[in-house]
Amino acid sequence: MNLMISGHHLELTPAIREYVSSKMERITRHFDHVIDIAVILGVEKPSEKDKRQRAEVNLRLRGSVIHVESFAQDVYAAIDCLMDKLDRQVLKYKTKVQSHQHECIKRMETQEAA
Repeated sequence: MNLMISGHHLELTPAIREYVSSKMERITRHFDHVIDIAVILGVEKPSEKDKRQRAEVNLRLRGSVIHVESFAQDVYAAIDCLMDKLDRQVLKYKTKVQSHQHECIKRMETQEAA
């Protein structure tokens, strides 16, 4: 897994980097087929007073990309909200991939013919 953290109009401190990487461990604990993760932290326009901090992530998996973003007043709150959303999306993707409840079309045709 390759983790890339970047900041737009925001200085990335070692504390923020450590916080994001510790939160990403929760995602890899649920689903370990992650190719790479790109996290972008930034500050929005000054006209949006209530929610200025932005956090977004692109999570590349085998066969798809999950994109999630969140806004908050504090960068840590934006990261927490982002991780909650991302965790739900990863679990949804995992159940979709591991769902074996449907029958194969090939088997359905042979059962109908019999």
